[in-house]
Amino acid sequence: MSHAEDHAGTRRDFLYYATAGAGAVATGAAVWPLVNQMNASADVRALASIYVDVSGVAVGSQLTVKWRGKPVFIRRRTPEEIEAARAVQLSDLIDTQSENANKPGTDASDANRSLDEAGEWLVMLGVCTHLGCVPLGNGAGEFGGWFCPCHGSHYDTAGRIRKGPAPRNLDVPVAKFTDETTILLG
Repeated sequence: MSHAEDHAGTRRDFLYYATAGAGAVATGAAVWPLVNQMNASADVRALASIYVDVSGVAVGSQLTVKWRGKPVFIRRRTPEEIEAARAVQLSDLIDTQSENANKPGTDASDANRSLDEAGEWLVMLGVCTHLGCVPLGNGAGEFGGWFCPCHGSHYDTAGRIRKGPAPRNLDVPVAKFTDETTILLG
């Protein structure tokens, strides 16, 4: 093999590598917009966490806020509502587990569903677990909690399904108090 042939092989190798590199860069440039469009938009990222002022929520009333495009019920329960929820035996429930993002893998007892130790504050997604309707609140239904008139699901004062086609309790999102009057969702 002559020196010229050896040099041609090196040039050929360089051309192969340069072409492959340019192809990889071009493919990356073409694929990046497709991958990037799957990221959440700025308005969605801004709603990932919200602060809710609950200083105006009176005992026995409910505030509904929109979070991640869904309604969230924030209820300040009366002592009677708390007592009614805590008197229910787990064996009487349709769904004995709690979809509680704050306490994963817990049962559906009232203490595991309320936001505070006293059980006064309840925060739940306001979406019926049957077909995604928004239940009526403020003591609606046979169990004094929420009622979904679309298909007849009745939830108790802790947001647990008690009667009707809904398969699960109302979901509890990630939430915590940041101070005495502010709840952070998300």
